[in-house]
Amino acid sequence: MRCPKCGATKSSVIDSRQAEEGNTIRRRRECDECQHRFTTYERVEERTLVVVKKDGTREQFSRDKIFNGIIRSAQKRPVSSDEINMVVNRIEQKLRGRNENEIQSEDIGSLVMEELAELDEITYVRFASVYRSFKDVSELESLLKQITQSSKKKKER
Repeated sequence: MRCPKCGATKSSVIDSRQAEEGNTIRRRRECDECQHRFTTYERVEERTLVVVKKDGTREQFSRDKIFNGIIRSAQKRPVSSDEINMVVNRIEQKLRGRNENEIQSEDIGSLVMEELAELDEITYVRFASVYRSFKDVSELESLLKQITQSSKKKKER
């Protein structure tokens, strides 16, 4: 591993531990030349997932697109980036667990909405309003009624 400070190619591993729910190994390294310490991450190389969009076009799956969409929906909400990262990790694991190379964009949106419904109701509504492209207020009212009913059920438990 190349040292980010001096560019030397020899380094020693000081510490290794699991990260991202066991999907990644985090390694602390020390450069053998300049003794600079730095962190590297090692993960399994996954197969490429292709997203089939509503119009039939295809693009490579991007965790960042999901993360950024949730960040926009969670703006000014008490949702941490760690929580969002965990949501994105769960979504990606579910998608990769299907053993399909092509995934419909609607499936991804549904998974995001399921996760956000559990995480934060306002973030969920914001995401849903963009994802579902509501035509009028009655569609939004219908979604809010569903959320209200599920909140009451959760509180009764």
